[in-house]
Amino acid sequence: MTVPVFLSQELDGPELALGGPEGRHAASVRRLRAGERIDLTDGAGAVAECVVREVLKDALRLDVLRRYEVEPPRPRLVVVQGLPKGDRGELAVEMMTEAGVDVIVPWSAARSITQWKGDKVAKGLHKWRSTAREAGKQARRFHLPEVTEPATTAQVGKLLAGAALGLVLHEESAEPLSGVALPASGDIVVVVGPEGGVSDDELAGFRAAGAVPVLLGPTVLRTSTAGVAAASVLLTRTGRW
Repeated sequence: MTVPVFLSQELDGPELALGGPEGRHAASVRRLRAGERIDLTDGAGAVAECVVREVLKDALRLDVLRRYEVEPPRPRLVVVQGLPKGDRGELAVEMMTEAGVDVIVPWSAARSITQWKGDKVAKGLHKWRSTAREAGKQARRFHLPEVTEPATTAQVGKLLAGAALGLVLHEESAEPLSGVALPASGDIVVVVGPEGGVSDDELAGFRAAGAVPVLLGPTVLRTSTAGVAAASVLLTRTGRW
């Protein structure tokens, strides 16, 4: 059985207590028992392997077996996700987190049906970040993905210009994603358009920033699945998978 992972910023000492929402979930929902193994992580690479010593009403007391650090993977994979409609944004974040994407950038593209404005920004970010956190624990990730503040098209251009490799998924490109030369380190930034795709003006700006338009495959994928499909190709080719 897979050892469950919980988040904690307190990882020092021979004994630990897991309280708060994580402890409540472990004790009341997962119903862990004394003697069972769990892993704690701060989400930034630090890990404490533990065994449950005592189960309280909404917390666990743990004995630490060992600690170690997990190095961040290289090259880093950044996906700029055009805002999808409805709950497809959370679906995209969940799948990309499970696959191993390191940074997810919400992008208010010209053709995005959904636009985060006013209080929608905080709500949207909360949903995406909560989804990434829970999916990361489920996938036993010790480096949780960063979900950044929403980016404008100009900000995405700057991100592409500073990347080791910038890519834009585009259905009219002749160059397949599977054939692009990849860097050994640095950031690979992939832009995924919204339901309506990347506009001509956006594509021209991204090209000017040094990005390469690439074809993901012979079929047209939904924006919520294109990111994880592209990540699968890149993670395999970089040797991270």
